[in-house]
Amino acid sequence: MTVKVVHVAVGVVLQDHKVLLALRPDKLHQGGRWEFPGGKVEAGETTAQALARELQEEVDLAIAGSTAWFELQYAYPEKTVLLDIHLVQDFTGEAKGLEGQPVRWVPLSELHQYQFPDANQPILDKLLSEFGNPLRT
Repeated sequence: MTVKVVHVAVGVVLQDHKVLLALRPDKLHQGGRWEFPGGKVEAGETTAQALARELQEEVDLAIAGSTAWFELQYAYPEKTVLLDIHLVQDFTGEAKGLEGQPVRWVPLSELHQYQFPDANQPILDKLLSEFGNPLRT
């Protein structure tokens, strides 16, 4: 049996030591957990194009630029995902859940309070190790 690999563009959207999270609908795989916005890369799209499209469709942000950060592959029992993670710090718009999903800006220091899909743990680890918790002034 061939395992299907789903290629997903993921946006780690950062602003003022906060990151944008969206709540996955309960009916979806890993539903009811918070995630970094993004979605499937469609045939003929680059990852950057897919990310720009998904962030516009899901959270109403227009990306002016993103930086490829890293890739990871994660095997769930039912499918494998290839997460193509980009840092997004250059965007316009006010984030809102266009598909009815809650979205919120979460301080990096509070990320441990949220439950994420299992595949997101390496993203969280790298995010906190590189951007850390800012010292309070």
